[in-house]
Amino acid sequence: MSPTNVIVLGAGMVGTCTALHLQQRGHDVVLVDRRGPGEETSYGNAGIIQCEAVEPYPFPRSLSKLLRAAFKRGGDVNYHFSALPVIASHLARYWLHSGPARYPAIAQAYGRLSDQAIAEHTPLIDAAGAGDLVRREGYRWVFRDPASLETALRTAERVAPEHGLRHAALTPAELAQAEPALRQRLAGAIDWLDPWSVSDPGELVARYADLFVRRGGLIVRGDASTLRRGVTGWGVLTDEGAFSAEHAVVALGPWSDTLLKPLGYRVPLFVKRGYHRHYTGGTGPTRALLDMDRGLVIAPMKRGVRITTGAEFARRDAPSTPWQLTRAEAAARELIDLPTPVEHEPWRGARPCLPDMKPVIGQASRHHGLWFNFGHAHQGFTMGAISGRLLAELLNGDSPAVDPRPYSPSRFD
Repeated sequence: MSPTNVIVLGAGMVGTCTALHLQQRGHDVVLVDRRGPGEETSYGNAGIIQCEAVEPYPFPRSLSKLLRAAFKRGGDVNYHFSALPVIASHLARYWLHSGPARYPAIAQAYGRLSDQAIAEHTPLIDAAGAGDLVRREGYRWVFRDPASLETALRTAERVAPEHGLRHAALTPAELAQAEPALRQRLAGAIDWLDPWSVSDPGELVARYADLFVRRGGLIVRGDASTLRRGVTGWGVLTDEGAFSAEHAVVALGPWSDTLLKPLGYRVPLFVKRGYHRHYTGGTGPTRALLDMDRGLVIAPMKRGVRITTGAEFARRDAPSTPWQLTRAEAAARELIDLPTPVEHEPWRGARPCLPDMKPVIGQASRHHGLWFNFGHAHQGFTMGAISGRLLAELLNGDSPAVDPRPYSPSRFD
């Protein structure tokens, strides 16, 4: 059995950044995944390092929004009836945590991670030679409805000073000039000037993984479900044999709870599934657009214009029901030209969510040397670098850059 200091399970953005930060602190690290780095959930997002996402998505509390979701009147939310009995308790807790008594403190803790997103990604992008993938020109929210624009502007004017963010409001004429590909005149836009967009999210994770290997790290294919506690630590089976380590980090995103249940942990993880597809042949937007009134993102990427959907509440591995993408495609075609889909079938992934909207980062309560870093919902791509640093600091016994208490695994014991 080959000795190593830390096993990191999961080579998405969160796991790969965790491995890099542990490596920087002198640990010998092996990164284990059943697929290549960045080929699962981290591949399928909108590719935006969203430092403006300082507040998590709350559960809708207005009756109109609840009815809209219940009757599937929009394309931003879908659900499977068969999944509701399984996730009902999680959704009830999600609704409770979204209320005025709890949400402000949750948003404050959430924002501390978003605030550090760009600063933590920057040295990794530079060291990985990934600057060609990154556009540092912001992110644009577009609005069809003047009322929703006004509501969003009030939110932007509240959160921007608190978090040192820059934003600008665009009139319909200014938006039309900034986005000449738009087919219709919209109510306006909000430009967030600080976020960065990535032309290939999976490739950025792969570049980070290459940096990890160049610095002496090891990446192997393996089955995380073989993780076992041994006399001196933790062991896992891989295609290159068995590895053991004093520490093991679970960074498996939506698969984390499956691994942890046999160890006695009942983390209330549920998933919001999402779909995307690329289109080529038309003129796309100049930068990533969030259509706030339809719940989709239109992002220019290497493979074409990527359309991403909102949330689908379903069992993680249930068959695809991509009607949201059909609606998103129709909404996008109202705005821009989308002639030819690249993929024969849409891509589907699962966002790992927790009822209190905060990730789990820290040491397991009942097993020495077992660590958790998952549950980032929509923002694992954004928060991966700062989450990896925080986990590495905790494991290493360093003073953490961010107060780790709100993300402690013990809150679910």
